[in-house]
Parts: sequence; structure tokens; C-alpha cells
Amino acid sequence: MNDFLPISHEDMAARGWYYCDFLLVTGDAYVDHPSFGTAVISRVLEDAGYKVAILSQPDFRSEADFLAMGRPRYAVLINSGNIDSMVAHYTAAKKRRSDDAYTPGGKAGRRPDRAVTVYSMLARRAFPDTPIYLGGIEASLRRFAHYDYWADRVMPSILESTGADGLMYGMGERSVLALADNLRHGKKGAAACVGVRGTAYLAHDAQFLPFEAAECPSYEAVLDSKADYARSVKAQYDEQDFVRGRALLQRHGKRVLVQNPPAKPLSTEEMDKVYALPYARAYHPSYEAAGGVPAIQEVQFSIIHNRGCFGACNFCALAFHQGRYISVRSHESVLAEARQIAAMPGFKGYIHDVGGPTANFRFPSCKQQEQHGLCRDKRCLFPSACKNLEADHGDYLNLLRELRQIEGVKKVFVRSGLRYDYMMADRNDAFFRELVEHHISGQLKVAPEHMSDNVLYYMGKPSFSVYESFRERYARINQKLGRKQYLVPYLMSSHPGATLRDAVLLAEYLNKVGYMPEQVQDFYPTPGTLSTAMYYTELDPRTMKPVFVAKTAEDKAMQRALLQWRRPDKRPIVLAALKKAGREDLIGFGKECLIRPARGEKPPVPAKKAPKNAKPARPASRPAPKKKGWAQTKAKRKK
Repeated sequence: MNDFLPISHEDMAARGWYYCDFLLVTGDAYVDHPSFGTAVISRVLEDAGYKVAILSQPDFRSEADFLAMGRPRYAVLINSGNIDSMVAHYTAAKKRRSDDAYTPGGKAGRRPDRAVTVYSMLARRAFPDTPIYLGGIEASLRRFAHYDYWADRVMPSILESTGADGLMYGMGERSVLALADNLRHGKKGAAACVGVRGTAYLAHDAQFLPFEAAECPSYEAVLDSKADYARSVKAQYDEQDFVRGRALLQRHGKRVLVQNPPAKPLSTEEMDKVYALPYARAYHPSYEAAGGVPAIQEVQFSIIHNRGCFGACNFCALAFHQGRYISVRSHESVLAEARQIAAMPGFKGYIHDVGGPTANFRFPSCKQQEQHGLCRDKRCLFPSACKNLEADHGDYLNLLRELRQIEGVKKVFVRSGLRYDYMMADRNDAFFRELVEHHISGQLKVAPEHMSDNVLYYMGKPSFSVYESFRERYARINQKLGRKQYLVPYLMSSHPGATLRDAVLLAEYLNKVGYMPEQVQDFYPTPGTLSTAMYYTELDPRTMKPVFVAKTAEDKAMQRALLQWRRPDKRPIVLAALKKAGREDLIGFGKECLIRPARGEKPPVPAKKAPKNAKPARPASRPAPKKKGWAQTKAKRKK
């Protein structure tokens, strides 16, 4: 059992421990693999000489499990697990999920709703005088006052609701070591967070900060005003940069939330050290009788080679959590892990993924970022690729080539997110060709999310013409290589800004290319994203202009059904949606029609048939596209 950290008093005694320095409480089962935040933070602390015990999925009806291993010497560290506990429990339609991949046997119900809050209260009851610090994605994305979709109201910072002494946001290796050092030298509570980048805490007085600071609207203000809420979220994103970001303050009654600037990303050498720590790369043996932990299956033979994402889609929490700056591991580090995987029992020659938040990023998007940080009001890939973008897949391609040469490795797949717009910015076909030839198994999954440029603008995604060019390039390369492989697009319905007309246009396009997705992702308003701010406020925080939001169950169901128009069970709602959109011309027997009339009925004849390839008007707040825009397309048609 010594390959794993202690999970019980008996495990501690077997190591000769009479206490632990840190008790790390998590809502997941204990999986000692570098894809799990609990494993990384606990191993980093262990490597620094601290004694760490793991309390995994404790009974949340009493504090008994907390007391079982005794009071930790320095602090209790709490996270909900690899994903938000509310997302783990509920679908976007707020329906209870029946399973949990991060629990032994995949069984639901082993962690509470709002796990971080519940665990914090239990820890405080068990150890009244011991500091409590939060981490992981659930706490990180709730560090400010935030809209809670499940309760449908604005909530204060999670520090206010839990009573914790502080929290770590983003990637926590630097923050947790600095915090541990402060605790070791006698600092207590929130004072241990003062001056520590990547942390937040509540204070009575924020006058003596070691960082330059800015202030966003207070909790009371965002509770009363949606406009202030939108402005608050914009300010939070503006300061989310480790180079130029300032400390950010948000008043909560008589106290003030202090978010210190983001932690500096790990260097390549530091990342190599983190991933070389002695992970068991498996779930704890005590879970074997329950059938193991399903979440390990996808990552057990996969490798993370980078962190961060400068794509920064509005619906994704990565920009607010990991940040937009790219950090990478060295080739030697990745190859060493691959050799370790190849020697593992059960390995059959297939590395399932070599990726990260975005698989094909190996460098910061431009050379200016190290000195100046990422641009405050500009995106690297939106609305089109920045002129300073350095699109180069050469280093990633060389890494994949080296991995293919490892003895025992038959195939190396790339399955995590590929930014197709970044691939299109690279005019060299070498990576694209070898990706198709060596790293795909019959299909490539990418995420255009929609085909309406109106919706893509609110998503922070590039014009659909970029995806179309990518699709054509993919088909050409497959044809040249004599392969028959498919492109599988991820699509999202009901994102803020998406109208029923946009959904009809998407259905028309899918019908035209002969593809109907088996699964459709409804927009999920999770804390901490720009898109969630749009959903709640019906304002775009970037411009403060109104945004249409499909909020009713009927509107959402119609947009979702239109993406799966062929399913018989969707027919009634698709019919209603087409009539509501004034698109009865799509009910009939022509190849362009989505559904047929009921038996014995004649196809409806609309008063005025919608023009082919109609697209919604460009939002007034969007800058005119430079290439292949709607205005240019219309001009060509007139000619």
C-alpha cells in the first residue's frame, strides 16, 4: 500500500506516522494519476517533505470520517474532485445523473451536492482551530460572487458560504507550496494567503496589499444589477494574466474578497518534475471489489504534454482557471512517461491520447507574451487568427514521431481537443498529413460548435468558413492517402445569442452534408464563464449590448430537436419549431426538407419561401469580417 498515500489511520500507522501535516479531502475516489488534481497536489507536497493523508469521498452526514485520521498539523485542503460536483450530479436540463465515473463502480451518490461547501462545514466541526483551504475547479470558479444555474440566483464567493480561510485557483503547485511554507513558519488562516499568487481570501482591510489592485462591483451590486454583474465578470477576465494582472477586490458586506494575481505558470523543467513524481497511475486497490473507478479508463494510457489554452472560447472555463498562457513538458519527459506506460500491465500498444486542454499547442501564441502577457481585449484566434500568431506544429509533430518509435507502442492517438482554426493558420501540411495517416482511428473529432456566424461570435469562435475550409482540406488529405475517415463535429444548442432561426440554419446545413449527430450538447451555464454571464444578464460583457438567450424549456427543446430532426421521437417538436420559425418550406418531400408531412397531408405552402443559405444579420457589435464575410458573399451573389 506504500505506493499510495495513506487513506486511513491504519495506513498512517503502517508508515510510522502519528499525525499528518495536511489532510486532503476530495469528492473523487483516490486515483493516483497525474490527470487527477488530488494526486498532483498531494505528490507535490510529499516531494517537499510534508506528510499528506487522503480523505476520499467521506461520509457527508457526519464529521466521523474527518476525525478518523486525527487533526492535521497545518491545514485541511478541500476539493470536489476533477469536476464540479453539481455538473457531476446534474445534466444541463437539471436532471439527476444515474452514475458517477469518479466513484468506485461508477455509482452515483457518494459525494454531496456542492461538495466543497459541505466538506468545509464538516471539517470546521471536526477541527475548529485548524485552517481550511479550498482548491480545484469547483472552488476556483466560485471565488467571486457568481450566478448559480442550479439555484437560479447570484451567490457570494464560496469563501463567504464555506467559512474557509482561503482558496487556491488555477493550477495550484506553486500556490500550495507557498501556502504550506507560510503555515510552517507560523502564519494562520487568511494571513497565510497574503502575498501568495494564485490565492484568494476574505479580509476586513485591504489597504496593505503587496500587489497593485483594482476593484470590481461588490456582491451587493451584482446581486441588484445585471449590468454590474456583467461588468464584474469582464473585470475578472481582464486581470486573469500572470504578467499584467493586478490583484482584484470585491466587497462582500463589511469584508472584502482579495484575489491575488495569478500564479506564474510552471516552466518546462518544473512541469517535468511534477510529472516525474512517483504516481501509482492507478486507482487505490481498496476499490477493486467495487469494480474500480471508471474515470481511469480514458487516461490510464494517455499523456498530458501541455497546459493552458489561448483559444479562450467564451463557454469554456479554461481561460479563467488554467489561463491562456501555454506551458509544456519537454520531449524527454513525455517520452519517459510513454516508456513507463508501455511497461504497464494491460498495455496493448495503444497510447490513447497525447494532449491537454488543446492538444496541438506547444508554444505561446506569440513572442510578446512572456514580457507583456496576453492582450487584454484581443483574442489570438477570434474573430480571425491574429497577425502575430505563430502557427507552427513542427515541435508537436516531432514529439509524435518520437513516440511512434518507442518499443511496444503500436499506435499513438490524438483524441483531446484539436484547434482546427490553429491548424488552418499553419500552411504547412506536414502535421495535418501525419495526423490523418498515423494518429486517427477512423474519425477525427473537432468542435465547430455551430455553423451560424451569429452564434459563433457570441461563443468566441471563428467564422464557420474556417471550419468549411478545414473540412475540405481534411477530405483532400484523406483522398490523397487513400483513407476513408470521417470528421465528427461537436455541436452545441441554445448558447446565448442562438435563435431558433440559427438552429434551423444549422439543421439545414447538417441535412445538406448528410450528418445527424447522435448526441447534442446543450449549453450548460457553469460558474465563471463569459457565456454564463451572458445567459444570466442577457448582456454581452465584452460590449454591454443585449443578447438573445433561449431560457424556456420549449425554446431549448426546439433548438436541440432541430439538430436531431430525423429521430421519430423529435418529429412533433421539430414540426412545431419549423412552424414557429416560419420555415414550413422545410416540411415536404424535397431533398432539402427536414421532415415529411403527416400521411394524407399536403406539404404546407409558405407565403414566402426563405432564400437559400439565408444567414442571420451580423450583430452590430461585431467588427466587419475581413475575409469571406457576409457582405462580400452577398456582393458576389448579386454579380
